Amino acid sequence: MTYDVNSVDEYIEAIPEERRAAFQQLREVIRRNLPEGFEECLSYGAPAFSVPLSIYPAGYHCKPEEPLPFIALASQKHFIGFYHMGIYSRPDLLRWFEEEYSKLGIGKIDMGKSCVRLKKMDKIPYLLIGELCTKITAKEWIAVYEGRLKR
Repeated sequence: MTYDVNSVDEYIEAIPEERRAAFQQLREVIRRNLPEGFEECLSYGAPAFSVPLSIYPAGYHCKPEEPLPFIALASQKHFIGFYHMGIYSRPDLLRWFEEEYSKLGIGKIDMGKSCVRLKKMDKIPYLLIGELCTKITAKEWIAVYEGRLKR
């Protein structure tokens, strides 16, 4: 779903009320756990965390004038989408995340590529997502990104 907004706070105010508290909590978990070097922004109309141009001037290869994306959140029609480019790009991190998720006993993970679909607001694994956010620094993400581009 898209919203005509100019800030992350406006985005959160625009999403359905029944998701707002969970969405805000996810945002806070990410903000508290991401290593230095990432910056919150709007990307493709949704809240995101990117490596700013001041750290990585080359920007995103599809749109070099935009910062390098890493994590995004989006309120979709039937779920909150948690997009983490690290689990898309690093198979070891994906395996770790899937194994840890399965230990939580909250059901089967629903995901595709970088998107984890969070359908039940009372079953969001905030602690696991927080731990996932600590696993890659901005410098490491740049190296992974550049390594993938050169393939």
